[in-house]
Amino acid sequence: MRGVKGHGGGALGCVAVALLLVTLSGCQRDGSGAAANGDGSGGGSNGSAAAPPSPAVTFLAPGTCSTRGRTVFHQVSCRSEKAAALVLARYDGPRAQGPLCPERTDFVLHISAHRPASDENGDDAVPQGYACMRNLEAPHPGDPGEGGGPRTIVGDCVRPSRQGEVKETACDGSGGDVPRFKVTAAVRARAACPAGTDLYVQLGGGAPIGCARRL
Repeated sequence: MRGVKGHGGGALGCVAVALLLVTLSGCQRDGSGAAANGDGSGGGSNGSAAAPPSPAVTFLAPGTCSTRGRTVFHQVSCRSEKAAALVLARYDGPRAQGPLCPERTDFVLHISAHRPASDENGDDAVPQGYACMRNLEAPHPGDPGEGGGPRTIVGDCVRPSRQGEVKETACDGSGGDVPRFKVTAAVRARAACPAGTDLYVQLGGGAPIGCARRL
């Protein structure tokens, strides 16, 4: 369960990718777990010049799938029985400086930079970044009211945490904390919140103000 420090950006629910053993063809190949190898160069036929290298394949590109583990995740075919989560979005660079994950993201994978010592084409390099993931099967902590995920969205419930801060919690109380407020709308400015709004929650995104009512 993640904390929401007014801006709705929880720190928990984000997992570091510790090992980049992947199958780089996403949903088009089986989940063999082969090590990443982006060298797409090929020999020319009949003595012709070598073909240009294939474009680098992004590790955990949108639409690909991964296994699920405590600290180690592998990219696998979405048809593999080991597939557990789908990549909704993938961004380079630190998450704090990048775009928000889509709504209903269940968890975030932080991807460490990987640059091999020798790689003539540079295709094996994996930049620092993060992937926004959704479980292929329930539970979905990023869904409205479920009490998790990296974002607070309309339908989520929160409780006071510290002065000026709130923490997201399951609306049905299953997370062990009693919900105190429910976000009923997301707007661009406080003045647009409906009458009876008891709390304003910073959500981020295009409609950064959450209008919450007391439960």
